[in-house]
Amino acid sequence: MADLEVPVKLKTMNIIIPMAGRGSRLRPHTLSIPKPLIPVGGIPIVHRLVADIAGICGSAIKNIGFVTGDFGESIEKELCEIARSFGAQGHIFHQLDPLGTGHAVLCGAPLLEGPVVVAFADTLFRADFTINDEDDGILWVKKIPNPEQFGVIKMNERNEIIDYIEKPQTYISDLAMIGVYYFKDGGALRQELTYLIEHNIIKSGEYQLPDALRRLTEKGTRFKPGEVSEWLDCGNKAVTVETNAKVLEFDLLDNKIPPVNSDNIINSVIIPPCFIGEGVKIVDSVIGPNTSVGSRTTISNARIVNCLIQQDSVIDGAYLNGSMIGSHAKIIKKAQDTSFGDYSEWHA
Repeated sequence: MADLEVPVKLKTMNIIIPMAGRGSRLRPHTLSIPKPLIPVGGIPIVHRLVADIAGICGSAIKNIGFVTGDFGESIEKELCEIARSFGAQGHIFHQLDPLGTGHAVLCGAPLLEGPVVVAFADTLFRADFTINDEDDGILWVKKIPNPEQFGVIKMNERNEIIDYIEKPQTYISDLAMIGVYYFKDGGALRQELTYLIEHNIIKSGEYQLPDALRRLTEKGTRFKPGEVSEWLDCGNKAVTVETNAKVLEFDLLDNKIPPVNSDNIINSVIIPPCFIGEGVKIVDSVIGPNTSVGSRTTISNARIVNCLIQQDSVIDGAYLNGSMIGSHAKIIKKAQDTSFGDYSEWHA
């Protein structure tokens, strides 16, 4: 019997995470914090994204470049700390004008060399494959029922990607691109993105990453699909609450939810899965399932289910279901699916 081939693992990897968008669909929660830093299941979205990528890299992460808007020094330090937590060097690149996905990736040009993963920061995923040194490129995809609403891939008989179509009006494929890409040769991607800008190849006023992918494909780069088992969106309030519930389910299965300090849980019930942050106090309440509560928040006389609540907030006498509450908020006697940003108050 012939020996089984063992995939060759990559040595090091760079990651570029474009995240300069305003997050307008998630307002008011993005008025004071960039969307990728909003915690779901107690962990910032972008931190979970890097962990998802690390799980399939099969290699050490050397550099992580965050392509941001003008978020300020404290946010940039927090992002670099996330990189350090994965043993990587963090870098900040700025995209101050919304010139498209291709332009955003090119803002991280110093990291476009060798193996590179590009991952847009409003998507989380779960996958069970590993990148290896034989792969030219991989596009993470998910089979969906409504491909006309997404960018999809077209493949040949060898399961290689040969084209990229945005919101096709006739059926081409039901495999949607989720916004995560691997390139064995980051320098080749940099060259094609530079070509787009130097020759002003734009669509709707923007430089588009799929145009660079198409040029790479035409020159012989073999991209293959990497199908994910879960694609979790964080684009607006409703889907972010859904994603919070999903990641809590996964964390419970993976035994990653930290224990709750029972001294601060008084005459109350916690129904898993739930994330309860440090210093949270819960009195005469029922919390969960599918609920995250940020650090130092106080909840009393309340019923909270399927909610995402940030830190340093106060909730008293409320029934909340499917709600998203920011930091330093105060909610007194409110009963409904609601969305309150940081420092908001509601008194019945």
